[in-house]
Amino acid sequence: MKRIVLAANAEADQPWVADVVAQLARETGAEVAVMSADELETEMLSTLPRDVLQERAAAAARTACERLHAAGIAAADHHVVSGPALQAILDFADEQDADLIVVGSSTRGRLAQRILGSTPLALVQRSSRPVMVVTQPDAT
Repeated sequence: MKRIVLAANAEADQPWVADVVAQLARETGAEVAVMSADELETEMLSTLPRDVLQERAAAAARTACERLHAAGIAAADHHVVSGPALQAILDFADEQDADLIVVGSSTRGRLAQRILGSTPLALVQRSSRPVMVVTQPDAT
C-alpha cells in the first residue's frame, strides 16, 4: 500500500479515524492524503457562504493531518475539495491514485440516513477502490 486517502468529515470531529489511518500508515509505510469537502453544490441554495463551508472543511482536514503528524506520520498532507462529499472523495481518490479510502461512519441518525443517505455507505457501493469505514470505538 502506497497511498491512503482519509476523508475528514467537516461536520463531525472523528479523531479515531485518523488514529486508525496512522496505524495503517505505520504498518505499511503508506503516505496519507487527508481531504475534506466543502459539500457545496450551488452557492445560491446554501444557507452558508462558500468561504465558511471551505473553512470548516479546511479545519477538519488540518485537524486530522495534525493528529497524524502527532502520531509520527510525516508523510501526510491535507486538501480541501469543493462539491458534494461523495463525488469529491471519489474524484480525489482517483487523482491521488489511492490504494485505500478511509472514512468515519455516518454521524446521522438512522432516520436521517434513510432520508438523506449515508456518504460512507454510498462510497462502499460506488467506489472502484477499497473503502474502510471506521466506527467510533465504544466509550466503555
